[in-house]
Amino acid sequence: MQIRYATNLSAEQYVRQQAWHAATLNQCPLHPQGGCRFSKHGTYPRKFPEGTKIARWYCADGHMSFSLLPDCLASRLPGTLLEIEDVVAKVENSPSQEAAADVIRIDIELPGALRWMRRRIFLVKVALRILIELLPGLFADCLPSLLSFRSVLGVDYVLPQLRILAEGNLYILPPPIGFGPRPAAKNLKKSRFQHPTGTDPPLKRV
Repeated sequence: MQIRYATNLSAEQYVRQQAWHAATLNQCPLHPQGGCRFSKHGTYPRKFPEGTKIARWYCADGHMSFSLLPDCLASRLPGTLLEIEDVVAKVENSPSQEAAADVIRIDIELPGALRWMRRRIFLVKVALRILIELLPGLFADCLPSLLSFRSVLGVDYVLPQLRILAEGNLYILPPPIGFGPRPAAKNLKKSRFQHPTGTDPPLKRV
């Protein structure tokens, strides 16, 4: 289970300072009253940024490990929140996804670049839609776009700020902001107002 590690360090600062050594988790999330076998469980590495490690704990009674993810890093995707936001922002400001892919991922073929890009776009857009409903006092008039959220929050990068604002709901938000499950695209295509599928009812005779 991932837990937010509140820090204003950039990814480079986090690695340079080896800030995982300063991460603390004083009680077991499963047993806040204590009494379980809860202990530090070393660290695990992330490939990107190079040299990154994540502090981890383990509850032997609950058979579950817990890791403290710093605010600068994306959850369940490589890299940082800023890098992912840059990708989505470039797509929003491009005439097409294909045009954006030609600039963002020149190292791979177009179909692979589009899959890589669309995965990030989809997850961010889902998170923004959820946050509009979760925090209507802030985002009721927002569209699910970075530009719209940036204008409301008045910041250059919104994803790290959204992780802070939605701290109590991170368990239901999808990556890269939250720590919830990845949503299935096929389940989101149906509108909540869509009629059930099936044959049309028989016509009434008049």
